[in-house]
Amino acid sequence: MSDTPKFTVIDRRKIKAEEEQDSQSNSAEQTPEPETPSAGPQLVVNDHKPAAPEAPAEDNAPQLPTAKESREQKAAYDAAAQRIEDMIRAQNPAMGAPPPVTFEHLVQQFYVSAMIQMGAGTQEGQRPRVDILGARTTIDLLGVLAEKTKDNLSESEANTLETVLFDVRMAFLELTSMISLQAMQPPIPPGKK
Repeated sequence: MSDTPKFTVIDRRKIKAEEEQDSQSNSAEQTPEPETPSAGPQLVVNDHKPAAPEAPAEDNAPQLPTAKESREQKAAYDAAAQRIEDMIRAQNPAMGAPPPVTFEHLVQQFYVSAMIQMGAGTQEGQRPRVDILGARTTIDLLGVLAEKTKDNLSESEANTLETVLFDVRMAFLELTSMISLQAMQPPIPPGKK
């Protein structure tokens, strides 16, 4: 390797200090002010007009893909998923094709997540790990899903969603009741177990 640097570091503080001195000497000629020695950074005030008001946040949103880009991306995704499926089937020839993903799968995924966050599925003898705030968020997401899909689901889908939402809310109520009871009990003094 050569000893010559591939980049140069410029200390812009020196340039800024020179600009400030020039600016102060020009302003001192215009309006005499008493000089005050400073031993640190100086506030730089720009005397230009304020910028135009910012556009609404919608303009800052990322651009949506075109229909052609979406089709190409979906085709690439489907091809990649098929390659993975073919590799898995080559290792397990008796395995059939996976069932198509449905609305019920989505609801079940939220159900499982909420129950795990509330400590379900903990192996016997281990202390359950509870994420009560995560569980609440997952349950609230199920509620949003129910609200946004109202009157747009089949009877089976609506029943599944309603049942799952009822179950996870009941589990949440039971868990929060247990937490409240534990919080109300006085702590056990050390050595008295």
